[in-house]
Amino acid sequence: MPPSSSMSRPRGRPPATWAALAFLPLVLAACGVYTFSGATIPDRLQTVAIPLAEDRSTGGPPGLDQLLTDALVERFADRSRLDLEPDEADADAVVQATIERFTVAPAAVTSEANAAALNRVTLGVRVVVLDRVEDGELLSRSFSASEDFPPSAGLQGEADAAAAALEQIARDAFTAATSDW
Repeated sequence: MPPSSSMSRPRGRPPATWAALAFLPLVLAACGVYTFSGATIPDRLQTVAIPLAEDRSTGGPPGLDQLLTDALVERFADRSRLDLEPDEADADAVVQATIERFTVAPAAVTSEANAAALNRVTLGVRVVVLDRVEDGELLSRSFSASEDFPPSAGLQGEADAAAAALEQIARDAFTAATSDW
């Protein structure tokens, strides 16, 4: 009599194959080639420096440079195996960011005297990631993100929307940089 279906093993692959597949993510993570954030970081890179972002935009809320820097630190240092190095000269990789554009424009208007029903903050940021070990450029690209806020939220709504847009840019920059390594 054949064994019951609840006692049979999965069809198609021998047990050794299933065991190997189960341990593959652990092996890849231990080798430093793959992290569970999806980032692929070469073994030669152990540290990263992220100097304060430069803000060349005009008209934005104060502190955008620090908000972007903090968001980049969270992505590149806190969510990867890279250690944050305070000195650029001693780091294996350096992430440089420049806020190039900040705009606020109506995203939707009401029928009442053409007043804005929704405003949109848009930020443009240039990110350069340098490989100091092999003396090369890993990434040089501009990123843009937008976030909407109601006009009734005032300057705080604008600042919150700008912070959310910078978070998105930091995520996009991290993904772009680590997918090419």
